[in-house]
Amino acid sequence: MTITLSIQGMSCQHCVHRVKKAIDAVAGVSGSQVTMGSAIVDFEPSQVSADALKKAVEEAGYTITAP
Repeated sequence: MTITLSIQGMSCQHCVHRVKKAIDAVAGVSGSQVTMGSAIVDFEPSQVSADALKKAVEEAGYTITAP
């Protein structure tokens, strides 16, 4: 399954790297593409929920604005 997250608070490439690292560390994530302000995440829904992905981003210090 793939989800696109809109992320607020990213202002530089360090932010992009930090978000990617947080997302990729979640068990069940098979890949991610992170750019300034968004992330496209491929994951296995039987192993991880969309809410867990959002929580990982928030714990890294950023805010999810959608979905």
